[in-house]
Amino acid sequence: MNTNINSSERGSAGIKFLLIFVTLILLANAGYNYVPVAYAGENFKADLQSAVVNGLAMPGRFDPAEVIKKKVQDSIYNNNLPPDTFIEVKQVQNVYQVHAVYTQKVHVLPFGIYTYNYHFDQTAVPTGFLLKDGH
Repeated sequence: MNTNINSSERGSAGIKFLLIFVTLILLANAGYNYVPVAYAGENFKADLQSAVVNGLAMPGRFDPAEVIKKKVQDSIYNNNLPPDTFIEVKQVQNVYQVHAVYTQKVHVLPFGIYTYNYHFDQTAVPTGFLLKDGH
C-alpha cells in the first residue's frame, strides 16, 4: 500500500464543517432578526386595510378620520413600529385612504457588520361590498 499524505490535504473536512456551521449560524441570526420585522410590517399592512374598511362602515355620529387614525396608532404600538412612523389619513371622493411610511433598521449580521433598512410604504384603500353602488 502506497499512500501519499500531503500536509495540505489534512483537516479539510473540519474546515468545511466550520465554514458551513458559521454560515448556518449567520443565516439563522439574519432570519431571527429579519422575520419579526417583516411579520410586523405585514401585520401592520393588514391593520391599515382593516382600519379603512372600518372607517367606511362607521355610523354618522363618529368622525371616520379620527377612528381610522386611532386604530392605526394602536397598531403602531402593538407591532412595535418606530414612533416616527408617518401617517396620513385623507378623504378621496367618498372614501378614506391611509398612507403610512416608516424605515426600521434590521441588524442582519452580528456586531454591526451589516444593517438592513426595512422600508415600509403602503397606501390602504377600502375595497369590497361597501363600495358598490347598489345597482
